[in-house]
Amino acid sequence: MLKKILYLVTAIVICAIAFTGWKLTSRSAYESAEYTVLETDEQIELRSYPDLMLVTTAMGTRTQGDDGSFGRLFQYISGGNEDNQKVAMTTPVFMEPQSPTEESKPSEESKPSEQPEPTGETTGQKTGQMGFVIPKTVAETSIPNPTNDQVEVTQRPGGTFAVIRFAGRNDLDVCQQQQSVLKQWIEKRGLQSEGEPEIAGYDPPWTPGPLRRNEILIRIAAQ
Repeated sequence: MLKKILYLVTAIVICAIAFTGWKLTSRSAYESAEYTVLETDEQIELRSYPDLMLVTTAMGTRTQGDDGSFGRLFQYISGGNEDNQKVAMTTPVFMEPQSPTEESKPSEESKPSEQPEPTGETTGQKTGQMGFVIPKTVAETSIPNPTNDQVEVTQRPGGTFAVIRFAGRNDLDVCQQQQSVLKQWIEKRGLQSEGEPEIAGYDPPWTPGPLRRNEILIRIAAQ
């Protein structure tokens, strides 16, 4: 009986530690970019965003940052800047993956090993971008300059965005499906979109799929 009680207590302690660790590293622990919800229609929202300052870098067609894009930005906020200043992590991570055109896609004769991950410099391709939001207090005071020439500080202009939220992994196939749903909603509302769609990821890689928060954002043209 005593052993069962000890096992139960141990299990409760382990679960409590795991839950605390997850909470401290989940999106709730980070500052999130501000916005105002103008309208809600099930999983779709119309939002107003203010200007945001981002630290950005080029990214390829993948959305997991395994092309080095996430690492470059993480190095910047970890002190890899001219001021050696640590900058707090925020949410979401904004992504505009590189999208090859039909002309730049590999031919059937090409071997897979001959096709490297796009860098954004190939003719006929749109350069992709990943960005971390600079915390509000840092943006209002002094933003440290990057030391890596592949990283830069940019402004994301504010405006109105149509946004669809979904769980699971934000791989490109899923994102394209959600983007199609969002575009149909925009058309039905008689709204005009502009610019490229953005993917927003709010969670660290170890967050279980059903608990993840992903979004597709499409800028709405001013009327």
